[in-house]
Amino acid sequence: MADHSTKPVPGSLESEIAAYRPLAFAIAYRMLGSVAETEDIVQEAFLRLHRARQEGVVVESPKAYLSALTTRLAIDHLRSARVRRESYVGTWLPEPVIQEGEPAMTRQTEMAESVSMAFMSILEALSPVERAVFLLREVFDYSYDEIAGIVEKSEGNCRQIFARAKRHIDAGKRRFEPSPAKRDEIAERFFAACQRGDLDGLVQLLAADAAFYGDGGGKVAAVTRPVVGADRVGRLLAGIFGKFEAAGIRLVRVEVNGQPGAKIVDQGDRVVSVVALDTAEGRVQCVRSVVNPEKLRHLGPVSDLLTWPVRPRGAPRSS
Repeated sequence: MADHSTKPVPGSLESEIAAYRPLAFAIAYRMLGSVAETEDIVQEAFLRLHRARQEGVVVESPKAYLSALTTRLAIDHLRSARVRRESYVGTWLPEPVIQEGEPAMTRQTEMAESVSMAFMSILEALSPVERAVFLLREVFDYSYDEIAGIVEKSEGNCRQIFARAKRHIDAGKRRFEPSPAKRDEIAERFFAACQRGDLDGLVQLLAADAAFYGDGGGKVAAVTRPVVGADRVGRLLAGIFGKFEAAGIRLVRVEVNGQPGAKIVDQGDRVVSVVALDTAEGRVQCVRSVVNPEKLRHLGPVSDLLTWPVRPRGAPRSS
């Protein structure tokens, strides 16, 4: 029987998309922290590659060409996004990427931390060029010569930019649980305590200086300021999950940005929120919860359970 399945022709645009899209996505997502914006950037990079060839440009290395295009497009996009980020309501967190199986973006252990919410939140303090130089060198192992060509700076300047960015990143880095098995065991116990409403169990599993960050973006009711301390975070989580249980909302264990986490879904399997954990030294160090519906749409249908109108700060309450 003849095989009528279609496969990318070697050397074609389709084969290059199959080969290089994971790398382009990995670079753009770490730069932008947005799945939707990353998809747009990656698509534009491939379109520009196609146009360049139509105009007679000889592209000797599609991988290098696409990496440079993707990075430059991401830098330009970040510059325009700065104003929006500065006016963002509450804590800004990256759009969560849920790992089901073993996606190319985080297949290597050393790559997983670079896509964690903790790491990407620290990257927010860097300028777009600093962010690009640091990621290309530290995460993707590009040479300074290659980076200089991409960001259009001198090699010496790139070395200085990298050193400055690395000092900042290292100063803000949290430790992660080195053992995946231990990390997952802590997460299982933690989420089980959440579902039971076991305050004592939660407090025992939380580090003394544990922090909770919520990202509602002003679209839904959410914690707008960090909550710090094992007791305070434990009480907050026990209250949240108590309300979830009453509403028939359930928890599905997943990996979020390379770290242990959970997807919270309603009775219709629509996404309510995504929760990511940082674990180290046998304790949960940080809990990050994304409930902004605009940051969850790429995961499927989003629940409307939390999308009641949010009262602007200082506005009078209705009687």
